[in-house]
This record gives sequence, C-alpha cells and structure tokens, in this order.
Amino acid sequence: MDKPLIVVNFKTYATASGEAAESLLNAMASHANGPASMVAAVSAFDLSTAASMASGVEVWSQHLDPVGLGGFTGWLEPTTALARGAAGTLINHAEHKVDLEHVAALLSMLPEGFPVCACAADVAEAKALATLSPTFIAVEPPELIGGDISVTTADPAIVSDTVAAVKAVNPNVRVLCGAGVKNGADVAKAIELGAEGVLLASGVTKATDVQAVLADLVSAL
Repeated sequence: MDKPLIVVNFKTYATASGEAAESLLNAMASHANGPASMVAAVSAFDLSTAASMASGVEVWSQHLDPVGLGGFTGWLEPTTALARGAAGTLINHAEHKVDLEHVAALLSMLPEGFPVCACAADVAEAKALATLSPTFIAVEPPELIGGDISVTTADPAIVSDTVAAVKAVNPNVRVLCGAGVKNGADVAKAIELGAEGVLLASGVTKATDVQAVLADLVSAL
C-alpha cells in the first residue's frame, strides 16, 4: 500500500482562501516527506497559485463538472482545471451533491490515472459509487461533518463496512473516511478500520496552530 493520505479540504473558509491558502499549503508542504501523502483540495480560484507553489503537496480541485469548453456558465470545466494544475478532484461532497450519472460522465472525460475521490454519505452510496471505479471513495456521514466527534469514534462500523462493501465491488478502489477527524488518534483508528487515509477540513483549516495539528495527524502512523 502507498502511504496513507491526509486530504485537507480547504472549502471556502477564510482561513484557507487566497493568501491564507498559501500559508496553509506551506504548512502542509513541511510535512510532505513524512509518513502520509499530503493532498490539498483547494478553491478553483486558488488552483493555479496552489499548484505552482505546493512542493510535495498534491493539489486537487474540490469539484469538477462533465462539460467541455463552450457555453457552460458557472460550471467547472475539467480541461482548464488540469491546465491550471489540478492533480485530482473531489466529487459528490455532502456540500455539493451530484447524481451517479454526473460522476460517471466526469470519469469518462478525465485522463487515465487522474485521481478522483467520490464522497459517500453511507455504505449504500459508497457501494453504488464503487461500480464506477473512482480512485478513492471517502465515506463521510453528513451529520458528523464539521463536528467535534470523529466518525471513527461515533460510527466506526460505517468505516469498516464501507471498506468491505467497496472492496467486494472493486478491490482496486481505495477507501478514505472523514467527518469530525481532528487528530492522530482518529487517523490511526481509520487505518485500523481498513481505510487508507482521511478527508478532513475544519480540524486543519480552523486550527490556531496548524503545524501542531498536522504533526499530530501523522504522529501515530
């Protein structure tokens, strides 16, 4: 197995946008050679800058749409995202849900090997997404997102059950988990439950000491 993934979703937090995004990326870059692979899912507005500066940190888009170059006002077109440095993407996050057809169409447009992390609210959705063969599936119970209790504590079975369900459909799909993940104990528990990394946001983006949080996240790996 490759190193576990720590995927930080910058969302549109003030503490992770514009110049603040650059500071956060620099902090992540200082841990890029550690025991986990660092991934930053940044705003489309920050994609080009982030991709040009984040040494050792893989930069992903937070969303992409299955549209081409043309009359698609307000959509996030993949070709331009790749040209601006996107090295992967999230799709179907709880805060930006799409249907399976959207995910399938997007996957068909992207180059082979381009990482796609499809988010799932539960085991059933994860199983359905697995039939499309994204690179990753991240299970995130929406009621725990942004909360103080990690999914690995509140509902560890959803992590292990998702791993089992996804692997039964497609053993090549890697499973992540998220929602409430805050510290190294949460990450270690996620790995113990069969996940290959975590997807988190506010635990890093709202931290008063980002360096300390990042160091703690990988401390038990």
